Amino acid sequence: MNFDWTAVAAGAGVGSIVGLTGVGGGSLMTPLLISVFGLEKAVAIGTDLWFAGITKVSGSVAHHREGHVDYHIVKKLLYGSIPATILTMLFMHMVGINKRGDSALAYALGIALLLTAITVAFRPVWHKVGIWLERWITRERRPALTVLCGAILGVLVSLSSIGAGALGATMILLLYPRLDMKRLVGSDIAHAVPLTIVAGIGHASLGNVNWMLLTELLIGSIPAIWVSAKLTKHLPETITRFALCACLVLAAKKVLLTA
Repeated sequence: MNFDWTAVAAGAGVGSIVGLTGVGGGSLMTPLLISVFGLEKAVAIGTDLWFAGITKVSGSVAHHREGHVDYHIVKKLLYGSIPATILTMLFMHMVGINKRGDSALAYALGIALLLTAITVAFRPVWHKVGIWLERWITRERRPALTVLCGAILGVLVSLSSIGAGALGATMILLLYPRLDMKRLVGSDIAHAVPLTIVAGIGHASLGNVNWMLLTELLIGSIPAIWVSAKLTKHLPETITRFALCACLVLAAKKVLLTA
């Protein structure tokens, strides 16, 4: 079997970013599949969902072993995201939607990614704001708000493959401002696994997956995400936050350019 080593390298690069920051599966890979590998947008989205889901399985296990996953948060997010994903995919089947370019959604997601980067860049300040907001986002209200955020992520990921990493990390940060960055990243990756796989199954049923290219991407990404997850444990939080911000800005640029 002749592999496309460009695809292997691309998988390794994105896998490293996913392991370090929890971001990259959708926000980087979908534009990459369209611009570099020339896939149609529908196939790029479906292929990326499987790439993100399978890649983040290894990342989720790695972060679990490092103690970086808060399963209480993950469970609440899944209560909202999985039903929303299933309903969105059923709607797409019922109306015969085969994913097309949507400039308005692309611009909205690009702006959201930039806002996420700003949020993470100024996390020490935002941390104080989040603590101040705890007078409204009380312990009693937080579970319901977490489920709601999960539902929003389920719809966005199903329609665009973007959101499980970048927007998910932001929502966790807003609702749980006292959460350590490493646990934020680990929890975000753990939630993204079932979310992206369920959405990926829906897109596969529409024929929107390039399985050969997916295999090549995974050969590069799986080893890379394990190594980068190990590095997360030893990197200062400032470096992890900078890497996340850089990833988000690049993702926003790519999304806006492909709008």
